Amino acid sequence: MDDLVKETKVVMANNFALYLKAHNYHFNVEGPDFYQYHKLLEDIYNELWQAHDAIGEHVRALGAYAPASFSRYSELTEIDDEVKVPEALEMIRRLLEDNERVIGSLYRAYERAEAHQELGLANFFQDRIDVHKKHSWMLRSTLKRA
Repeated sequence: MDDLVKETKVVMANNFALYLKAHNYHFNVEGPDFYQYHKLLEDIYNELWQAHDAIGEHVRALGAYAPASFSRYSELTEIDDEVKVPEALEMIRRLLEDNERVIGSLYRAYERAEAHQELGLANFFQDRIDVHKKHSWMLRSTLKRA
């Protein structure tokens, strides 16, 4: 069960890191399509924020303490920190790459949940995978050139 707890904590840290990056980009995006980028990034960070509590509660339901500090998230996350302000399309590209990392962590956590017969948690991870696939679609479509 320790492997499932660890993977669920990684999912939580990745979710928070992606939330923070999307919110950062939302604040700082510029350019001719500003409003569209600003709104897309807001939609993504709001969805991630809403999911964060549920992920933490799943960690607690597994009998572990949920990570809840920058240093702990930093240890667990697979998402690179962003300290610069890239151009708008570069923001979208980086967010897409990071979202794909989140999907990978969700698949690993799903496999662990299935192996431990934690079917409700496995279903939760399946739902999160679907949400992140939609995020990927939106981000990929935004990057597509005519």
